[in-house]
Amino acid sequence: MASSSSSTSSLPLHRWRYHVFSSFRGEDVRKNFLSHFHKELKLKGNDTFKDDGIKRSTSIWPELKQAIWESRISIVVLSMNYAGSSWCLNELVEIMECREVSGQTLMPIFYEVDPSDVRKQKGEFGKAFEKTCAGRTVEETQRWRQALTNVGSIAGECSSNWDNDAEMIEKIVADVSEELNRCTPSKDFDDLVGLEAHVAKLCSMLCLESNEVRMIGIWGPIGIGKTTIARALYSQLSAAADDNFQLNIFMENVKGSCRRNELDGYSLKLHLQERFLSEIFNKRDIKISHLGVAQERLKNQKALIVLDDVDELQQLHALADQTQWFGNGTRIIVTTEDKQLLKAHGIKHVYEVGFPSKDEAFKILCRYAFGQNSAPEGFYDLAVEVSQLSGNLPLSLSVLGASLRGMSKEEWTKALPRLRTSLNGKIEKVFGVCYDSLHEKDRLIFLHIACLFNGEKVERVIQFLAKSALDVEFGLKVLVDRSLLHICDDGNIVMHCLLQQMGKAIIRGQCIDEPGKRKFLVDAKEISDVLVDATGTETVLGISLDMSKINDDVFISEKAFDRMHNLQFLRLYTNFQDESFKLCLPHGLDRLPHKLRLLHWDSYPIKCMPSRFRPEFLVELSMRDSKLEKLWEGIQPLTSLKQMDLSASTKIKDIPNLSKATNLENLYLRFCKGLASVPSSLQNLNKLKVLDMSSCVRLNALPTNMNLESLSVLNMKGCSKLRIFPEISSQVKFMSVGETAIEEVPLSISLWPQLISLEMSGCKKLKTFPKLPASVEVLDLSSTGIEEIPWWIENASQLLIMCMANCKKLTCVPPSIYKMKHLEDVDLSGCSELRPVLSSRYRAFADVFFIRLLHSE
Repeated sequence: MASSSSSTSSLPLHRWRYHVFSSFRGEDVRKNFLSHFHKELKLKGNDTFKDDGIKRSTSIWPELKQAIWESRISIVVLSMNYAGSSWCLNELVEIMECREVSGQTLMPIFYEVDPSDVRKQKGEFGKAFEKTCAGRTVEETQRWRQALTNVGSIAGECSSNWDNDAEMIEKIVADVSEELNRCTPSKDFDDLVGLEAHVAKLCSMLCLESNEVRMIGIWGPIGIGKTTIARALYSQLSAAADDNFQLNIFMENVKGSCRRNELDGYSLKLHLQERFLSEIFNKRDIKISHLGVAQERLKNQKALIVLDDVDELQQLHALADQTQWFGNGTRIIVTTEDKQLLKAHGIKHVYEVGFPSKDEAFKILCRYAFGQNSAPEGFYDLAVEVSQLSGNLPLSLSVLGASLRGMSKEEWTKALPRLRTSLNGKIEKVFGVCYDSLHEKDRLIFLHIACLFNGEKVERVIQFLAKSALDVEFGLKVLVDRSLLHICDDGNIVMHCLLQQMGKAIIRGQCIDEPGKRKFLVDAKEISDVLVDATGTETVLGISLDMSKINDDVFISEKAFDRMHNLQFLRLYTNFQDESFKLCLPHGLDRLPHKLRLLHWDSYPIKCMPSRFRPEFLVELSMRDSKLEKLWEGIQPLTSLKQMDLSASTKIKDIPNLSKATNLENLYLRFCKGLASVPSSLQNLNKLKVLDMSSCVRLNALPTNMNLESLSVLNMKGCSKLRIFPEISSQVKFMSVGETAIEEVPLSISLWPQLISLEMSGCKKLKTFPKLPASVEVLDLSSTGIEEIPWWIENASQLLIMCMANCKKLTCVPPSIYKMKHLEDVDLSGCSELRPVLSSRYRAFADVFFIRLLHSE
């Protein structure tokens, strides 16, 4: 019986204030049919607009009109005297227009009247209509007549076909429910209780009909469902053809997108923009050199942007600093737990996510505990009490429901006493039930992540725990299934901060007065005391210390690690590299545990490692900004080593023999200004993927006769004494040798099949344009001595971006450049010698491609 001129799903969700609008003649149906009909609609959960007997007057027409347009379904009860009311006829005209324009569903009910009489305006129905038309204009009469003709032609329910009103009403209400279900835009979030109301309110707040750039915030406490709501909203808007966004991005877990302790403020913003641009343009690993790139790329694009879980203002400054960055109609949605952050960024439209009602909380629990919206027989009272104990927080409802899933009624009953005593309104303690139900190995994995590895890549955690007999891959799956962990699309492990706090609280509960006997040390004061007094024991597995939380210098005992035989993870780091937060070793260090798998010690304060240190289990060694002059003597067993980072260790002169580090994947030596050479043992590193030696200003060459088969990234930018182009791998994809003394590029580079990016900016001695392979997409030869671009540039058929800014000797750009179909950006700004050869065809070329031909006057 439902009818619409187009799919109901085309009706914008932000207009749905009511489920049903009913148009009727009160004197015919209000006291009998209509009262029962509205009661049944209400019982079935339908929100129906009612005038509640308000006397008709011109002052209420705007309210009636708005209600019509904000209802998903209009029901017209056509009774004998319906056409005897100009109010009813005007409502009908408005309903027919809404149906035509917005695709609203219209359900006619012919109550004790023949549809033919309505359609042709005849019989008693027609007589009532003629009386109403008396004295009216021809135009008004014609609008009414056309509306009646149209509604009389729509199939609807006729009371004459039913034995009684009750059965007819039951059928109509069932049809209403079915239609409401049918016109739901997406089924992706059907199981999520109460979501539609949140999305509807947010759509209204977004003002999608406006052409402005609008930012809104979604704010609420931990675990309230901000991300889920934002994802549902994003799913609906990105799928809607009407809003026609050119670009869409849901950037999840913004605050956990990088290890902030490894990046300064500017580098962090660059990192965020690179991730943002890579995702929004669906291109892998976009690299940028400054913070103006995002603005330049997006200023003319209408985008739908969700920045999820933002916790610092600089993240918003990096990703959405000003509305002028984006094209008209752009909508930016920010989720956060910090309302002040939204205010500080000038976001005025903030949606606060409230707690679900008791009924909704009960349904959420049941979905996770039983896979349905209600409790099975015998479980109802138990589920009601557990729902109440959860504090109605969606995250705790889901975690607790998942922990009880599959248990018998007897097991639920046994679990309840513990829940009653441990909760007491402190929602974080709910998670203890789920933790206690874990296998011993899974508990230990949980504690490792809570204390050390929250935010890390899955692959990295698996490497660290590979030889621990914890069945780490299976254990991670268990924790994900129990809602104790989430693994993002980019492979990052995310543990909710309440769960992380619980894990740390569990650790603190071990040997309260003797922290040196705990498995993990995470409190700055306690770690300082243990290292100063050398009270650590064989129980300690991991230490993680943010040195910026230490107020004064800490003088570590030389015997600090003597009894920590089982220490596997030592992380002593600082988030602020420009400040002096250091641990001091006034008497040196006797030893480091030989079981160490992670050794991360920023600003290591002495010249060398302990002589008895054997790094055979090390997976990662990070000694940034250290005072090291050398690591160790001889050849060490390093077969477990995956990453080594000695960045900014300015006093280190030699890298040890790495011939045994056959599994090394990443080697970072940037800003090692005292490093003059690297060992020939690098040729054994056939699994090496990244080699970064940027700004090693004393380094003048690399070992010859090397071809590292896995090397993907080589960065030697700023190695100012480097004269010979490094040919250490033909498999390199990203190569940076800018600001070096290289004079020429060997012809063999044209045979490198994987090369995507070549950066040689500032190589002032480079005069000849390099012979490029066809695979190159990005080329930066700015500020070089190159005099001409050769005709065979067209052979670099995949080239997207070419920068030759400030090439003062460049005089020639060949016509063959016109043939490069993929070329998008050519920067020739500052090429002053190019001026005389510029002609109209170059200007025409500039109109086709994004080409900069700016010269200083």
